[in-house]
Amino acid sequence: MRGRSQQVPLFAIALAAVGAAIFVLPVAGLLWRASVTDVWRSLSAPAVRTSLWLSLVCSISATSCAIVFGLPLAWIQARLDFPGRALLRGVTMLPIVLPPVVGGVALLFAFGRRGLLGSWLNDYFGVQLPFTTTGAVLAETFVAMPFFVLTAEGALRSVDRRLEDAARTLGAAPWRVFSRVTLPLIRPSLQAGAILCWARALGEFGATITFAGNFPGRTQTVPLAVYLALESDPDAGVVLSFLLLGLSLAVLVGLRRHLWDAL
Repeated sequence: MRGRSQQVPLFAIALAAVGAAIFVLPVAGLLWRASVTDVWRSLSAPAVRTSLWLSLVCSISATSCAIVFGLPLAWIQARLDFPGRALLRGVTMLPIVLPPVVGGVALLFAFGRRGLLGSWLNDYFGVQLPFTTTGAVLAETFVAMPFFVLTAEGALRSVDRRLEDAARTLGAAPWRVFSRVTLPLIRPSLQAGAILCWARALGEFGATITFAGNFPGRTQTVPLAVYLALESDPDAGVVLSFLLLGLSLAVLVGLRRHLWDAL
């Protein structure tokens, strides 16, 4: 049976309309300002194609790192009880509320040439992360991985443990229980977390420019190119913003069923 429609007070509708306008008007303004001619003209520029390609490479790489390292971290935080778990969870979620520029400074003190770990990497292995493409991936992973960990941990906590216990009772090894029972149950949430992680990595600006710099062809992703273009070529900056908006919106709309069902 179809439920009866609920009557909503007029003031609630008005407030909701203002709230929706906060999201709709900036998008509408960007669509109004961008033109098809400017889009094609800017896309033909080699610098734009390079920054777009670099953004895709860095964001996908950061998402992959978040899945590889974030899933075990989420499992430990969800399933193991140990001293300092609350502190570990707080530190893991810190990049969500931390100003991105502060995150970039923290990365410099950790992985810079004179940083906590960076000096050791430089002295013994000759590895330098700041102002490199790898550094851009690291910065995006730092700010984006909490979204995946948060989603995965919530999914792991909501799994019916009796199903896992039944599989163990039947003689399944721990890895088989995880791959055949737990993983299929949490797959929609993992997909949603990966989408959120990728979207955050694609739009990352502050930590990237602080830790990796803004070097065309090496660390200049689309958000950094937008910042630079708005000073020298505003039309190109609008087009790049339009590209980011369209790409992000297309992914969110295309995968809306997996995203909303998991969340």
